[in-house]
Amino acid sequence: MHSAPAPAPAPPPPVRPRRVTAARAAIVLGAASAVLVALVAAKWGPLYSFDRTIAVGLHRQAVADPGLTHANRVLTDWVWDPWTMRALTAVAVVVVWLRRERLLALWVAVTSGVGAGVSQAMKSAVGRSRPHWPDPVDSAHFAAFPSGHALTATVTCGLVLWLVRRHGVSGWAWATILALAVVSVVGVGFTRMWLGVHWGSDVLGGWLVGGLLVALSVAGYERLALSRAR
Repeated sequence: MHSAPAPAPAPPPPVRPRRVTAARAAIVLGAASAVLVALVAAKWGPLYSFDRTIAVGLHRQAVADPGLTHANRVLTDWVWDPWTMRALTAVAVVVVWLRRERLLALWVAVTSGVGAGVSQAMKSAVGRSRPHWPDPVDSAHFAAFPSGHALTATVTCGLVLWLVRRHGVSGWAWATILALAVVSVVGVGFTRMWLGVHWGSDVLGGWLVGGLLVALSVAGYERLALSRAR
């Protein structure tokens, strides 16, 4: 008698790329933020020299092109102003509240408020001076680091992206919202440097700290939602 052939071994499961979780993102962003804050607080020479070089170059262009400078002022004062961003967050909160996701709505509102508080606290703690020009094209108040415009835009756009993704938005709608968010976050940072009211590392600090706050908020909510579901 001939024995039946042994069955072929099952193929190994496909290897799927590991998804970057909010907690992992928070660790990376937290470390990067801490390093940047330390360098700014210590007035590290290479960083300050690089900031100055970028600022001087952009200021020359801003003075030479008043039309583009005016467009940047409109964008920074109206389209991407922190209060415009907070109004967008308020709309998102209302929409989520009307969907009867009350905890999520409150979570988003609190995260936005924490962002404003963290921005002011860090400005006071670091106390970095803004660029000074003999021929300024714009003005701003309070300390420079981090950029409140960049931080607020990052928090707002990050929260909005999280919400629309949670509610199943995909395809062209997701791509459009993602593109608008990226343009807003990058664009507001550029306007602050073009207008000569922030150093480049101020803007980078706003992006990093804003991203950190969003990552912490998402990770915290996901953990809370998981514990409530058990």
